[in-house]
Amino acid sequence: MTTLLIRPWTQYWSLTKPKVVYLIVFTALVGMLLASEGAVPLDILIFGLLGIGLAAASGAAINHVVDHHIDTIMERTKGRPLPTGSLNTRDALAFALGIGALGLTMLALFVNTLTAVLTFFSLVGYALIYTMYLKRATPQNIVLGGAAGAAPPLLGWTAVTGQVETEALLLFLIIFIWTPPHFWALAIRRKDEYARAKIPMLPVTHGVDFTKIQILLYTILLFLVTLVPFLIHMSGLIYLAGAISLGAGFLYYAIRLYRDQTPNKIAMKTFGYSIFYLSVLFGFLLVDHYARLFIRAFL
Repeated sequence: MTTLLIRPWTQYWSLTKPKVVYLIVFTALVGMLLASEGAVPLDILIFGLLGIGLAAASGAAINHVVDHHIDTIMERTKGRPLPTGSLNTRDALAFALGIGALGLTMLALFVNTLTAVLTFFSLVGYALIYTMYLKRATPQNIVLGGAAGAAPPLLGWTAVTGQVETEALLLFLIIFIWTPPHFWALAIRRKDEYARAKIPMLPVTHGVDFTKIQILLYTILLFLVTLVPFLIHMSGLIYLAGAISLGAGFLYYAIRLYRDQTPNKIAMKTFGYSIFYLSVLFGFLLVDHYARLFIRAFL
């Protein structure tokens, strides 16, 4: 425990996959704001985002602990704290469990029980079911395990309303459908590394050509699903314009990837665009939400 306290906190922070946590917290915030027609109560905003963020960081750190032997093999991950020896697994696990318990306690005490329970299942789904079993068991690992990563906007919504509602499930569905083309694009680039690590990612088990078809099909499905908020009057024309333009961009990359016979470079561009896509799409949801509230208030 002493070493846990004296090690530089930057080492522990790197366990949390900060860029992923930022995106998770942002989509949770969008869920909160979309669920409210006024200001989100300050205590819900602070403790909700902290609790969800800490739980996400806990799951990422547990992932580092479970996968540290695999991480030594892969170029993308061999510089992480555990493969390099800058942290040991005992301290990393203690850190992960500690921040996870803190986050869940915040949600249970200061937000609501439903959000705490759903966050707990999301954490278990990612850190245990996906990382320890699905990742090693099936090429559909990222599809089946994607539910955990798709939960943040749903959690943000329930933090404000205390209910699971249709709109929240739709936000969940968007990220759930987005996850396979996002991650499989990276998996194409890292196919050989996954093969060496004996992880049955789709490009390893079914080949790159099959994976490219799946990316294209999921991207088409994603494009259609992102139109639903407008169709059910959850959002308006601002969001619709954003969803169509961003979706067209994603389709452009998916089609280029499908046609390219040497796909590694375009695969990484597709992966990068997918992160931009999700962030900006949720940004359009927010802009549209507040524009409609403004118009409703003054007309």
